[in-house]
Amino acid sequence: MKNNQEQSLQKSIGLMTAITIVIGTIIGSGVFVKPAVVLTHAGTSNLAILAWVVGGVLTLAAGLTIAEVGAQIPKTGGLYAYIRDIYGPFWGFLTGWVQTIIYGPAIIVSLVLFFGILVTNFFNISNDLSVWIGFIALIFLTLVNILGTKFGGLMQNITTIAKLIPVIAIIVFGLLWGDEGIFGKDVTSLIKTDGEINFGRAVLATLFAYDGWIMLTNMTGEMKKPQKNLPLAMLIGLSVVTLAYVLINISVFHVIPAEKLVGLGNTASAEAAKALFGDIGSKIVNIGVIISIFGCLNGKIITFPRIPFAMAEDGLLPLHKYVGYISPKLKSPLGALMTVFGISVILIILTILFPNTVNADYLSEVTIFIIYLFYMMAFVGLFILRKQNKGTKREYSVPLYPFVPLLALFGGAFIIINTLISDFMGSLYSLIILAIGVPVYMYLNKNKQRRS
Repeated sequence: MKNNQEQSLQKSIGLMTAITIVIGTIIGSGVFVKPAVVLTHAGTSNLAILAWVVGGVLTLAAGLTIAEVGAQIPKTGGLYAYIRDIYGPFWGFLTGWVQTIIYGPAIIVSLVLFFGILVTNFFNISNDLSVWIGFIALIFLTLVNILGTKFGGLMQNITTIAKLIPVIAIIVFGLLWGDEGIFGKDVTSLIKTDGEINFGRAVLATLFAYDGWIMLTNMTGEMKKPQKNLPLAMLIGLSVVTLAYVLINISVFHVIPAEKLVGLGNTASAEAAKALFGDIGSKIVNIGVIISIFGCLNGKIITFPRIPFAMAEDGLLPLHKYVGYISPKLKSPLGALMTVFGISVILIILTILFPNTVNADYLSEVTIFIIYLFYMMAFVGLFILRKQNKGTKREYSVPLYPFVPLLALFGGAFIIINTLISDFMGSLYSLIILAIGVPVYMYLNKNKQRRS
């Protein structure tokens, strides 16, 4: 069954689409809304810019490390497939369980909610409609991807190019026309809250903006020449994102005085555009954010269903025959797409019933802790694979081994420790969901043994 399923998914993803998936699944709203937050934690413009550089370097180290793991295990399912093949089916299941039940749908629904809020604000319509507008976007993009990976990839190419237009505009015109000082600006006297100034928190804020870098690996089984294109797409895509994030922050500093930037919250980039282009500028940036989130949502809908699809191939999900169903005509993982859609709908209903608890910000942050535990296992897995496959020729080797994988491990540990400190209860909820997966695995594995 497994080989037939893998062959049934078309290898339609080339290098260009792979690069846009990397860029598109990372750049959502973070590049537009985080500059002021990072500056507040950093205290000076120099440290704020450095925080974005450090966040990019740590993310690039993680991406290049995972790229070698992916080149050695070029299978659909990404992180799930890596953990399964390195550590065994139990840990593989728990990885896929967390991604399928909470991480994937939570990220998708947070984007759905952000999208709906931005659209209603832009067109000055009732906020009560925001959830429904986001829901319509979810339905539309799910249908696009049901039509086939080719159409989902085309949508990703278009939205990624579109979202980069306002980013490039702010960077170019900000650097050319801005007249504020960029470096050496100290705003520590303006920050009153004790403990707010913390370089570690500044880097952590940037890492939330960089999250999504691993999504391309879910599509490895559908990539052309994955051993070559996966590492190359990671390198190019993450370099573009890092450069964009650093330059847009430099441009914002060049346009808006640092002391004013601290108080702007999530509107920093829009204010920079307004200063450069007038009222029309802020509208352009708002349109850019809307397109950015729409494209990011499409990227998640392309990539996340490949995880339950891979688990269904292994018989490790309830109703796995239905979850692993591929449309014979469209060659898309229809069952997995509908599974992720269904779980996302349940989360959307919870946001309607409990809006003060289950909201976009909470959903986007609560799952970071648990997923990084499995990222860390994958980073360690590279050392295990090197030992197991000693003497075997590799299509791709992570540069500067072992320093780059060790840097990735450092970044992962940094996120886990800081998230535990800043949101202990959210981390605990994630661990409870992980623990629930243990009896589920035992039950499914027992049934699988009976069938065999």
